[in-house]
Amino acid sequence: MYGVLAPGARVVIRDEEWLVRRVDPSSDGGDLLVCDGVSELVRGRSAHFLTRLEGTMHVLDPAQTRLVLDDSSHFNASMLYVEAVLRRSLPNDTRIRLGHRAVMNVVPYQLDPALQALSQPRQRILIGDSTGLGKTLEAGILTTELIQRGRGARILVITLKSMLTQFQ
Repeated sequence: MYGVLAPGARVVIRDEEWLVRRVDPSSDGGDLLVCDGVSELVRGRSAHFLTRLEGTMHVLDPAQTRLVLDDSSHFNASMLYVEAVLRRSLPNDTRIRLGHRAVMNVVPYQLDPALQALSQPRQRILIGDSTGLGKTLEAGILTTELIQRGRGARILVITLKSMLTQFQ
């Protein structure tokens, strides 16, 4: 059986370890769990589970976490793990992290549309300027930032047919 389920809890479902991201009530009286895989077989996958349908499921107690000594030289294994976790974490601030590193001459006003869009709850923006001021670069900067933050699954670009290859 399972105890109190909350976002951040680790649970074992179908013999695999999952991290609970969201708990929503379901129409059958149970809960709908939105989980990310933690154990080796399901790492990198996301899944939805209905608590009423799952046979055996239990919440892992954080107090029973077993600490393992890192005996690698200069704690290299631990440092690599921490660096990997930091690189996988999605930024949630409004700073531009990748867009300004493109092969281009960065002009400060070209970063403004990306900064404006990232400060909004929903990133929707219309970029319109005179010819040659860098609208394509502005759109590319914003697209790069959205993809890095995991919000770039669907991006609509309306442009001339001659410019289409620049966005593919």
